[in-house]
Amino acid sequence: MKFTCNKDLIIKEISIAQEIISSRNSISILSNVLLEADGNTLTIRATDLKVGFETKIPVDSTHSGSTTVYCDKFLSILRSLPDGDIEFSYLDDNRLMIKPLFNKIDFKLKSINADKYPELQNISDDKYFQIPQKEFIDMISQTIFSVSDDETRYYMNGVYLEHENNTLSMVATDGRRLSFMKTPSNAENVTFDPVIIPTKILQLIRKLSTGEGNLSLAVNENNIFIKFNNQKLFSNLIKGQFPNYKRVIPETQEYTVEVQRVALIEALKRVSLLVEQKSRRIFITFLENTIILSSEESEIGIAKEEVSCSFIGPETTIALNYLYLVEPLRVIDDDTIIIKFTEANKAITLVPTTDKGYFHIVMPMQLD
Repeated sequence: MKFTCNKDLIIKEISIAQEIISSRNSISILSNVLLEADGNTLTIRATDLKVGFETKIPVDSTHSGSTTVYCDKFLSILRSLPDGDIEFSYLDDNRLMIKPLFNKIDFKLKSINADKYPELQNISDDKYFQIPQKEFIDMISQTIFSVSDDETRYYMNGVYLEHENNTLSMVATDGRRLSFMKTPSNAENVTFDPVIIPTKILQLIRKLSTGEGNLSLAVNENNIFIKFNNQKLFSNLIKGQFPNYKRVIPETQEYTVEVQRVALIEALKRVSLLVEQKSRRIFITFLENTIILSSEESEIGIAKEEVSCSFIGPETTIALNYLYLVEPLRVIDDDTIIIKFTEANKAITLVPTTDKGYFHIVMPMQLD
């Protein structure tokens, strides 16, 4: 195997591979990245067995072949080299020589035969359906922060995906809040049972996606598969019974408050400077056309701020984890937002002023 490739082009893909590879496999082939030159195309693969990645980049190849090298050191070497083209050649002593053109530098990195590298999961092309990248990324952004980090409730450690009535929906909850988004799906003959997607693959998709054009998505009983641009990804799914999220969505809520999103975020940032770090509790009081935010950190101080709003109704004080307000406010993309509630001990709902298919539900904390 012998090929030449631009430094910046290969670093971009090897950086992604390193994100996928598990550091716990530091002495196994799972710490390696697979390089396969065929014609003028280099295929790069990485997997930790739960998540897999494959991409193809153009190279100038003189000899086809394949090998695997320790990804962490490979990436460090590439980053250390001067800009420009790099020549890679596989030597007879199971080493990969890395040599920038026009510089007297060379590295020889031990390799493991590509035959020992695990096969990536795959699915037939006819199982894929198309969805705009931007819509899918929006769905991830509107839900992923509500995923539970409680490993004892592993079935909430991912985002729930379902397809029904020509609609694709994503839901995440940690039991104290819930985020939901749906988008129309024009894919014909798409049928799959609802699945729970780990956050690692969703974060990777969000990072790699350009937001332009479509991505291809396929789901089977055990895996999710994604293709876009020149990249392929797969991930194992989380097994378990996701909570019946529809039961916690309020059918109606009596009162609505309309407020400037950025003004509310800025006020929350200031008031949260004096919250108890364990509970993160702030108090939000609704008065006629006014929201009062307040917090108290024992033995340190008290914070209070008023924010103008549009509201007519009874004075009501609700205690909330301030992060459960700030995180959805950051991703709602309207200048003004609507807060819906009925009473102090029941859930509040945050929605944009225009219907965009998503909402966020937050359960209150005890006032005392």
